[in-house]
Amino acid sequence: MFNNPIVPRLAILLLTGITNMSALADTLPEQVIAQVHKAAVEQLQRQAERAGLAEVKAEAEVVRGSRPLPLCRGPVTVEGADTRAPARMRFLAVCPGAEGWRYDFVVRGKLSAKVAVMAADVAAGKPLGLADVSLERNDITTVPDALADLAAVDGMSARRSLRAGEVLRPNMLVAALLVKRGEMVRIVAKREQIEVSMAGEALDAGARGAIVRVRNASGTTIRARVIDAGTVEPADLPGAN
Repeated sequence: MFNNPIVPRLAILLLTGITNMSALADTLPEQVIAQVHKAAVEQLQRQAERAGLAEVKAEAEVVRGSRPLPLCRGPVTVEGADTRAPARMRFLAVCPGAEGWRYDFVVRGKLSAKVAVMAADVAAGKPLGLADVSLERNDITTVPDALADLAAVDGMSARRSLRAGEVLRPNMLVAALLVKRGEMVRIVAKREQIEVSMAGEALDAGARGAIVRVRNASGTTIRARVIDAGTVEPADLPGAN
């Protein structure tokens, strides 16, 4: 059988094929870098999605260490070791097997998205209007809690003085006071199709939804919920929100 010249040729082809398949299973250093880069970009995108950001752009730069990155005789797995700060993340590449290795990568991430940005200067304590805020693309790599929904700004006041161009964050805002202590308010009671209103005096200050004390026209102090500027509803009225 082995005198047949075709057999040695087939054997050579089979051996060559096995060798080539083994080579294809190897993971080159450049492939590892690409894997780390892909994992970093995907991590940034997941973080942005969880934050509800829109039109996200994620970039990543893989920093190679001084230690040479060897060939891996098999598939390399990549996992995030520390991804809390997008500007400086750590990823671990692992080559399995007896001759395997572990390599720690630093990745510099960059994240941009359309977020709420101040369009004008606003003094501390002043309510924000739609004209004061706009949605703009901005680098938010170091601002993970940037606001991306203009609706979140509605009914809010500046906790401190805000400058045009500043990216808005939750800690910059406070619920605007719709009722101030000592001012006259309108007490509105609704039941089905019937609405009754009367004047009262606010004994507490409150933002929308806050429960405050109000002295009504008869001198009785009631608990009331702030529903609008200078307007409250009895908090203990059946069916009140």
